[in-house]
Amino acid sequence: MKKPITEIINSYYPSLTNSEQKVAIFVLENLEKVIFYSVTDLADEAGVGETTVLRFCRKIGLKGYQEFKLTIAQNISEDKKEKNESDSENLIQSIAQNTVFAINNTASMISEEDLSATLEILRQAKSIHIFGVGSSGITAVDAKSRFLRIGIHTDAITDSHLQAMSAATLTEDDVVIALSISGSTRDTIESVKLARDNGAKVIAITYYSRSPITQFADIVLVGGAKESPLEGGSLIAKISQLFVVDLLCTGIALLEKDEAVEMQSKTASAVVSKIY
Repeated sequence: MKKPITEIINSYYPSLTNSEQKVAIFVLENLEKVIFYSVTDLADEAGVGETTVLRFCRKIGLKGYQEFKLTIAQNISEDKKEKNESDSENLIQSIAQNTVFAINNTASMISEEDLSATLEILRQAKSIHIFGVGSSGITAVDAKSRFLRIGIHTDAITDSHLQAMSAATLTEDDVVIALSISGSTRDTIESVKLARDNGAKVIAITYYSRSPITQFADIVLVGGAKESPLEGGSLIAKISQLFVVDLLCTGIALLEKDEAVEMQSKTASAVVSKIY
């Protein structure tokens, strides 16, 4: 049974501090927008600090910001009747259009300067470690495969303990590519912070350009797509992430064309016997 979020907020409203009431008012007036906000975004929109937002969530009986967004999403999902998309042709076109829109949006958000700077950092790196958990962990493994095909050895780490241990061993010669659509994944953020403290450079690929993970990134590449808590791991968000990965792999391949072509030939030959 869903928690009636508007009633809950209204019930607690008199006991909230002035700052927390600012958050409450903004949330009540912008429910459908808030589910796509990072904690940083909501704090900025409400004109308060991030700690105030987190304190607000706990005061209304929720464990944290992610449960807060999930509760809102459940309310919207049950209270608002979705347009019937049972017609298969409409469904196909709708998903196709949303995918194209997400990729175009990602492309427009990444600057040539940031992409060029990222490629140079990766070229100079002694080692490259790709961090991601959950759905982003799947993208991390795919990215490792893409880099390997052009002769670049990377380490895709999807276990939070291994991420932390790996981060602790990095130096200023190493690079971390951190994947998190929300930019608020606790395990990834903690590992990235540890890597940054040890001098490693951090490239963050996230949908939210002002999310917590960006505080520890040298360069932020906006990749992914907005998704509500009920859509975690959506294919559209993953395709947008992979688009950014493709930019990096193709960009390096173009800069190191001869070696990349040679390695593509070698790696293809290594697995050709495994296909009928």
